[in-house]
Amino acid sequence: MKDLAGLMQQAQEMQAKIKAAQDALAQMEITGEAGGGMVSVTLNGKGEARNVHLDPALLDKADDAANAAVLLEDLVLAAINDARRKVDAQAKEQMAQMAGPLAGMMPDGFKL
Repeated sequence: MKDLAGLMQQAQEMQAKIKAAQDALAQMEITGEAGGGMVSVTLNGKGEARNVHLDPALLDKADDAANAAVLLEDLVLAAINDARRKVDAQAKEQMAQMAGPLAGMMPDGFKL
């Protein structure tokens, strides 16, 4: 039974570490960019948008309003996707550091 109590204690410690890592990640702000930095989107660690920046010079690059709208839409989407990839990479890195040697032993459904 002592082994079971020790295992339960380790599980509780791991759970506390996971919660702390999730809280720290939620506080992070990560920026994705597109168009050479002319469009940027900042997300928090939960993937919630916090800020969008559009360089006014973008409007000068399009011939008309319709082209400007399409250009902006494409660049905003690209910036969001860039930020999301960065958030996911940061989350994976944090969880892998926390899991340490256990990371490689996780079943497929639990891979970090």
